Amino acid sequence: MGFESVKEKSDRYLFQNYGRIPLSFTHGSGCYLHGSDGREYLDLVAGIAVNALGYAHPDWVAAVQAQAAKMAHVSNLYYVGEQADLAERVASITPDGMDRTLFVNSGAEANEGALKLAVRYTGRSKVIAAFDGFHGRTSAAMGATGQESIQRSFEPLIAHSYGYFRFGDLESVKELMTRDVAALIVEPIQGESGVHTATVEFFKGVRDLCTDNGTLMITDEVQTGIGRTGEWYGIQNYGVVPDIMTMAKALGGGVPIGAVNSTDEISKVMTPGSHGTTFGGNPLVCAAGCATIDIMKRDGIVPHVKEMGARWMADLKAIDSPRIREVRGCGLIIGVEMDSKETAAHVQRYCRENGVLINVAHGGTIRLIPPLILTDAQKDVFTGLLREVLEQLRGRCPRAGSSPPENLLKRRSASSNLLSGWYH
Repeated sequence: MGFESVKEKSDRYLFQNYGRIPLSFTHGSGCYLHGSDGREYLDLVAGIAVNALGYAHPDWVAAVQAQAAKMAHVSNLYYVGEQADLAERVASITPDGMDRTLFVNSGAEANEGALKLAVRYTGRSKVIAAFDGFHGRTSAAMGATGQESIQRSFEPLIAHSYGYFRFGDLESVKELMTRDVAALIVEPIQGESGVHTATVEFFKGVRDLCTDNGTLMITDEVQTGIGRTGEWYGIQNYGVVPDIMTMAKALGGGVPIGAVNSTDEISKVMTPGSHGTTFGGNPLVCAAGCATIDIMKRDGIVPHVKEMGARWMADLKAIDSPRIREVRGCGLIIGVEMDSKETAAHVQRYCRENGVLINVAHGGTIRLIPPLILTDAQKDVFTGLLREVLEQLRGRCPRAGSSPPENLLKRRSASSNLLSGWYH
């Protein structure tokens, strides 16, 4: 189906709640998407950090096809073997003692479940979260999302039990922390607001405050989990163990799944009837999750991410341009903050016109969240494009939309010939 047909049907039949880029895709392979316009695009967005293994990884596809041929769904009224298998795998990559998992359908739903768990376990009513954090758009998760733009017009759905601290500022956490706080929820890296990081001291201080006040520490690993930061979970970069973790996105490698992970003691308060979901943890998505974790373990993808991310960060920081305010991140979640939203939008458009897809997060920050199988040659394509467009903005390069320079075409050709980072 051509793009105009897709657009026409979308405009006619879908809710218009997304501001969409004028592209549609027919299929993907490795780190590449193939557009209905016949062009190939290097994808550095990965479905917003979902497609950890890229597109159509043969072993992941085989696992999903095999499960679909057997049983896609069965109710949680019964024991589900694939669900038990994935729970065992999750326990193998979480901190010691965090052996219990509840499967749901999305990151927002995972955060809803985590907040319900914390309130039920502690018997308390208040939750504190970070300004500029993002935890989802369902009611409780939206309440924990400290962004007025997200909450505006939905106030009747949000309980008035939230307080907000400044991310990275331990003193602002202390001001809110009392013995009636059930949970503190925080992202190891604030992805949606522009890839903001905090210090080891901040997270260790938060952990101590929670422990001292009997408050449960929840880390939202929806975007940072399953290898994205060069550790299985983002919080592991800080040497801290939370009480509850949530995850989604990369866990299924492309299918909708979320999870709440905690200890045996805390999980016991969720007794039969206290929480549930029809589709959560069905055989199909759990088979996909098992395949995702197995492939990542087998192919050493997590240490690969740590090494790749360090090299890429160094390359980006070496670019000498007044248009770049800061480069920050960890592993393969990297933010390149530009001097303005306009500059970021110009870079995004230039990259798209030259076959590379990137995302601009809040405040004019280019957010790089590619498939975790990214290769050096592929990351160099973007780095080269960024250098070129910044030189263009100095008036020494062709305008956006002109033919890519010959050296860029050579790099793109070389990266396309690689096996898209599958480490067999």
